[in-house]
Amino acid sequence: MRILLLSLSLLLAACQHPTTTNDALALYPELTATGIAPISSQPGETLELREQQAMRAARLEAYRELAEQIYGVHVNSQSEVESLSLNQDKYTSDVKGLVKGAEIIRIYPVGDNYVAELRLDYHKAMLLKQQLVKPSPKKSVYY
Repeated sequence: MRILLLSLSLLLAACQHPTTTNDALALYPELTATGIAPISSQPGETLELREQQAMRAARLEAYRELAEQIYGVHVNSQSEVESLSLNQDKYTSDVKGLVKGAEIIRIYPVGDNYVAELRLDYHKAMLLKQQLVKPSPKKSVYY
């Protein structure tokens, strides 16, 4: 009887799935980004137009933040020293990439700003990326 219980418990333990949900979350994280844009500094003659521009700018800023998380940021730095004194210090940053599959969680006003919140399920983004890669057509072979 003990041998039967032992063999049954070993058999059931061998049937356990090797990956857990925590491993799946580590492989495919959910990225979030927030963009903020002021309303009063937007171009436009009416308040409605400035609000619309601020919503768009906040959304684009959130997309930029997502691209930074996915692709990283290229940073350039230039410093000028004269007579052992820092004369000029200049930094520029650049991010390039295609963000597909991001969802707008919400866009809402906070004081004189609009805030946009975006979410990107990395697993969904990887599936969309795989759909972009189309198999090459097979060439006909004649003998």
